[in-house]
Amino acid sequence: MSTSFPIPPFAQKCRLAAQSAFGASYEHPFVVALADGSLDSKKFRFYQMQDARYLEAFSDATAILSTKTNDPIQKLWFLDAARMALVVESQLHAGYGEKLGYTAKDIAELQLSPNNRAYQTHMVATAHTGSLLEGISAIAPCPWLYIELGQHLLEKLGTIPENHPYKDWLALYSDPGFNDYMKILLETLERAALESGASTQQKAIDAFLTSVRYEWMFWDQAWHLQKWSV
Repeated sequence: MSTSFPIPPFAQKCRLAAQSAFGASYEHPFVVALADGSLDSKKFRFYQMQDARYLEAFSDATAILSTKTNDPIQKLWFLDAARMALVVESQLHAGYGEKLGYTAKDIAELQLSPNNRAYQTHMVATAHTGSLLEGISAIAPCPWLYIELGQHLLEKLGTIPENHPYKDWLALYSDPGFNDYMKILLETLERAALESGASTQQKAIDAFLTSVRYEWMFWDQAWHLQKWSV
């Protein structure tokens, strides 16, 4: 696996356990169409609105994790990560809201899709009831996949065409500035792993794999414009 940030031993274990599911996101038709610009704007709108609500839950989970460490530097990092998730929402999602016709009020009143609700529940519940290691493992796949995928797509495209309908999304997640974010996150994951026993480490690997699977399901729900069956 090739990345622009170091991957400590426990993160390598998590990634190897989830390798098949992680790689599946690269091949999902939603991601392929997003990259080449052919993605239906209705599907992207669905994705963006659901993602805005997902990032609120990601913010909640990282804020919860700040209460599970006595290290003030770690506390500040988790709180900054919680804030960053909401800043991404307000900037990227608001910009696309103007283009695609939705407002902050529409997002607030949005009915969560089944996959989104399940993913949020998994992530927040793990942060709340699990160990620090399990909680970090549950949130790590989202930024890891997006950063790696964004940089992969930029390398594949070479440059992002000015007329690409999703150039803002591609530019955001291919930004090398996120490498420092991942470096710190995975270092924090490693420290928590070193302080945990084998049983807790396995639970954390399972939490990581579950989140990676939900990431694929997030693309899939948007591709199919998922609704509740009843």
